[in-house]
Amino acid sequence: MNRYFKAIVLENSVLNNHFRLLTIEAERIAIDARPNPVPGQFYMLQAGNTYDPLLKRPFSIFRYEDGLMSFLYRVRGKGTLLLSSLKKGDIIDVIGPLGNGYPEPEGDFIAVAGGIGIASLFPLLSKFKNRAYLFYGARNKQELVMIDEAKTFSKESFVATDDGSEGHRGTVTDLLKSFLNSSLITHHSSLIYACGPSPMLKELLHIVVGEKAKCYISLEEHMACGVGACIGCVVKTVSGYKRVCKEGPVFEIREIVWNNGVMK
Repeated sequence: MNRYFKAIVLENSVLNNHFRLLTIEAERIAIDARPNPVPGQFYMLQAGNTYDPLLKRPFSIFRYEDGLMSFLYRVRGKGTLLLSSLKKGDIIDVIGPLGNGYPEPEGDFIAVAGGIGIASLFPLLSKFKNRAYLFYGARNKQELVMIDEAKTFSKESFVATDDGSEGHRGTVTDLLKSFLNSSLITHHSSLIYACGPSPMLKELLHIVVGEKAKCYISLEEHMACGVGACIGCVVKTVSGYKRVCKEGPVFEIREIVWNNGVMK
């Protein structure tokens, strides 16, 4: 299936000094020819015809509705800086949806987001309303992007910042450990989803070891082609090397081989 199409920019909202929310619309023929994305999948985006940067960049789908697609992103590097310059009416090249998303929950679940990792988890929160125990951590209050919207869709929310400017001062995994140790929910049969920096995911692995809960993580690896052809985003797993863009980006956390907090 050809997953390439062009889309028009409807809005490129400034959320704060670091984050933007890009909303685009595909032509009806492109919408009808492609499957709807599922939570956890991603698209490859490229703004303009410049060759610097040459390659498209991967972005988790943040919101989707009948051809309207939104992407939450942090402005960092040439690719996202170029993306942030897009204006209403501009045309953008898109490939997607790509990758494997999160398996659907049957009941309540736990979502653990670190910083921009909320972008990958937000579709789960909005699709399965009032079923998520949300754990959201960031370096400071300003980086808790879209927190009010995420809380609206959650059954209960817990917030942590490194500097204590919002919620618990410390890590979001500290909050998760306390929750699992004291909660009345049957967490031994819970489902956990997570997306965030490698140190957070490694700590999460330590928490779920010995638990019966399945824990699915989305890996924020750099991808080039997005379709598995270039082998540029491989990650080591217990069953060999796998491509984040093709076999992932979602993996069961116990499947990943870790080395000093970094996927290898």
